[in-house]
Amino acid sequence: MNCIATHIPDVFILEPKVFGDARGFFTESFNAQAFTAATGLKPDFVQDNHSKSARGVLRGLHYQLSHAQDKLVRVVQGEVFDVAVDVRRASATFGQWVGVHLSAENFRQLWVPKGFAHGFLVLSETAEFLYKTTDYYHPASERALLWNDPTLAIAWPEIPGLAAPLLSAKDQAAKPLTEAELFA
Repeated sequence: MNCIATHIPDVFILEPKVFGDARGFFTESFNAQAFTAATGLKPDFVQDNHSKSARGVLRGLHYQLSHAQDKLVRVVQGEVFDVAVDVRRASATFGQWVGVHLSAENFRQLWVPKGFAHGFLVLSETAEFLYKTTDYYHPASERALLWNDPTLAIAWPEIPGLAAPLLSAKDQAAKPLTEAELFA
């Protein structure tokens, strides 16, 4: 497993080894020993989530204040632009973001630690997105940052023929960073 640093030290990209031939491919999508060897972390995953979304859907930017979750995310069909935003007020990288293309073709995964808001934009016709979490979904502690907050200035890719991403009601009501409840 290859671990690629990003400009935010707590967020990194993982590239598992993929073995392929004319029959197809094989990869270990998660191996605790390989993950720990590559990252130094030993997450205790308690929940796996799987979503399917259409082109232009933007999910996020979500986080849970209590019941905070580390997430290991990947795409098994299609392509997304995946984003992690540091929402820890005391952090040297507060308000900064990392964006990476995740796809079924590149097999990349993104580690999104506690204290980060997370979201993705679907670039392909559809995308199936998987994520492992270290705490359970807790609706009462979930918060959302506004995807197009000018303070964050996230460089979301443009999707030809689409004026704006497709958002849930919850994401339409998300708060800008300056008004959001955040981590200390």
